[in-house]
Amino acid sequence: MAQLSLDHLTKVFTDDDGSDIVAVDDVTVDIEDGEFLVLVGPSGCGKSTTLRMVAGLETVTSGDIRLGDESIADQKPQDRDIAMVFQSYALYPHMTVRENMSFGLEESTDMSDGEIHERVEDAADLLDIPELLDRKPGELSGGQQQRVALGRAIVREPEVFLMDEPLSNLDAKLRSQMRTELQRLQEDLDTTTMYVTHDQTEAMTMGDRIAVLDGGELQQAGTPLECYHRPANRFVAGFIGEPSMNFFETTLEGDTLVADRFEYPLSSDVCDDVAGADGVTLGVRPEDVEVLAGEPSAGDEFATVVDVVEPMGNENAVYLGFETDPTDPFVATVGGMRQVEAGERVVARFPEDAIHLFDVATGEALHNRSLEEAAETEPRI
Repeated sequence: MAQLSLDHLTKVFTDDDGSDIVAVDDVTVDIEDGEFLVLVGPSGCGKSTTLRMVAGLETVTSGDIRLGDESIADQKPQDRDIAMVFQSYALYPHMTVRENMSFGLEESTDMSDGEIHERVEDAADLLDIPELLDRKPGELSGGQQQRVALGRAIVREPEVFLMDEPLSNLDAKLRSQMRTELQRLQEDLDTTTMYVTHDQTEAMTMGDRIAVLDGGELQQAGTPLECYHRPANRFVAGFIGEPSMNFFETTLEGDTLVADRFEYPLSSDVCDDVAGADGVTLGVRPEDVEVLAGEPSAGDEFATVVDVVEPMGNENAVYLGFETDPTDPFVATVGGMRQVEAGERVVARFPEDAIHLFDVATGEALHNRSLEEAAETEPRI
């Protein structure tokens, strides 16, 4: 195992008309020895291209890729000691599971048949598929094929695993199960891993750290909790979390945020964080919006009307419109047993210790909630 470093990695494609398309723009991130890093972002953000450059399947326009102290940017894929798991599984349909898992070792190493057999058997036991070794891919379910694809990578015992949306072809229940199995597998193997997904649930639940990309640029790299509670900018704040964070465009007038539909007073400490900003975006996550009965009694409380309620079982997503202007509702989440009806008049509270503030012009975070305070609100086990 070794540390994997991406140093100012850039990839530029040339379009048919000769114009340049920057797919990956100056990405720098270090993946520690044994770390599970998830690259996450919307479609077309450059995450798969980044992975393919690390694998050697795309050439690097500029920058470097280092495995330990060695640059591998110009090495052939077979020389990089990296194993990749593809979204499509890429299994040979005419070969058995055993032959699929053995093929790479037979072609690229001088290991004996006995050594290869032992590795395949060990990997099959680890993945709980020993009874499938003599079957062909067409006889397997999607989840079983995914395990075989993982097994083909595991038998190589590489320095780094690369996984390109390996669960996207599975149904929701199996995808959830495979997330757990991949986490357990990572703990057992302790191999440096880069995992690509557009699913922020996978990113939040699986990664030791996540790297958020947009438009080919790295927006933030940090632990899931850091990216959730202390987003670097508005894009990260809106992309991480479901339902998405609520945003309100405001201007700062003295110590008050003024929006079209409400005014929000700030304490002196928070006001200092946004001093000098022409426009401020107020952000608050749905679970931090308190839904109360009665009348507004403080500056962070607002009269609203319930527009739509979406029951989710353990919680309800409540869409609220300001009483002064109910268009363009925002979202609050409440407990699943809470009875809230469309048309009901309620008070929405945005606690100051839970709000996020962003510069309208740059999207940069000016103020985030305290990660320590957020942790203190949860009971200890």
